Amino acid sequence: MNGFSMKNVMKKNVMTIALFAVYVLFVILAAAIKGTNMLDPSVVTSLIEQNAYVFILGAGMLMCMLTGGNIDLSVGSFVCFAGAVIGLFSVENKIIQNTTSTPVTLLIIVGVGLAYGALLGFLIAYVRIPPWIATLAGYLAFRGLGTQILTTASTTNAISNFPKSLLAIFSGKLFESAWGVLNVPCLILGLVGSAAVIFINFKSRATKVKKGYQADPLWFVIVKSCLIVAVIMFLTVEFALDGGIPVVVIWILAVLIIYGIITEKTTIGRHFMTVGGNAEASRLSGINNKRIMFCAYLNMAILTVIASLIVTARTGAANAFAGQEFELDAIAACIVGGVSAYGGAGTIVGMVVGATLIGVINQGMSLVGVDQDWIKIVKGLVLLGAVVFDIMSKKGNKKQ
Repeated sequence: MNGFSMKNVMKKNVMTIALFAVYVLFVILAAAIKGTNMLDPSVVTSLIEQNAYVFILGAGMLMCMLTGGNIDLSVGSFVCFAGAVIGLFSVENKIIQNTTSTPVTLLIIVGVGLAYGALLGFLIAYVRIPPWIATLAGYLAFRGLGTQILTTASTTNAISNFPKSLLAIFSGKLFESAWGVLNVPCLILGLVGSAAVIFINFKSRATKVKKGYQADPLWFVIVKSCLIVAVIMFLTVEFALDGGIPVVVIWILAVLIIYGIITEKTTIGRHFMTVGGNAEASRLSGINNKRIMFCAYLNMAILTVIASLIVTARTGAANAFAGQEFELDAIAACIVGGVSAYGGAGTIVGMVVGATLIGVINQGMSLVGVDQDWIKIVKGLVLLGAVVFDIMSKKGNKKQ
């Protein structure tokens, strides 16, 4: 317990504090300038749904960056291409006159994702093509392929009228409309989630104390648990007032929990960190660096398919503009969330904070009436500031 320091806590959570400050700022500005309430349940739900792809793609980009600062530039274009393929098989069009069932369509697009991920992983890990070159090729090729499919399949250069069975898996709300103004099942799930967080935090501290490891003070665990519960219950009440929990939230939570466990609790997660920290040392210690790199890009392709399905379900159409700049948002979410640009360090929680901050900036500035060009300028400055802060923090730690 002697190693606990509020200074270190503040340094580790600087982006979380910045997120809270930026959100409060935009709540005030939106109300004062446009008379818009950013705390309105529909606005909060919209924030989550519109930025769901950032959380999904950010989890995959995190795994790529852990291997040594590597990135995937093709994810946005692959979202467009995957959406076109989904529309090609699930909606009747000029290319394919008959539609396939939803399960078959899902199997096809997952197969396409696995094939692309395996090819990309092989080229990067075993052929040794630099990741930015291999994924840049995908960035160009898949945007062209997706656009060509949509142009050929439909006179409107877009495919819509997706089957409800497909849309229901990736959009809509749970327990919707059956419970009046306040959705009771939603509140119950929020309380269960809050109880789980409290149990995990105190159980983790008790385990560390029992084994003689360094543990946070009890008062700090209580404060941290209360803050997390406050956020969970805020979102729960907002969702309950808006008719129920968005289905996309379940997808986000599933991905974040799975990848949180992988990065924090599993051997392969530690291997990703080790490869990014020192590739030669990891090789000498018996880690298969090529296999780790292959898995990183195979994993990225699978998550890109999920992101494409979520985006297609939310908009109800596949078009040539889908996925534009998605790769930049995912990279920015990781960097702003404290993922090292050089690899070997980063967490899912940090990525979530970064993704949420990017989303709040997007939505807040749009509600205030700021031009899209200025939004990009601000996001660029935030990204640059995060990198500078990361570098300065590491220099400070070395001096100490």
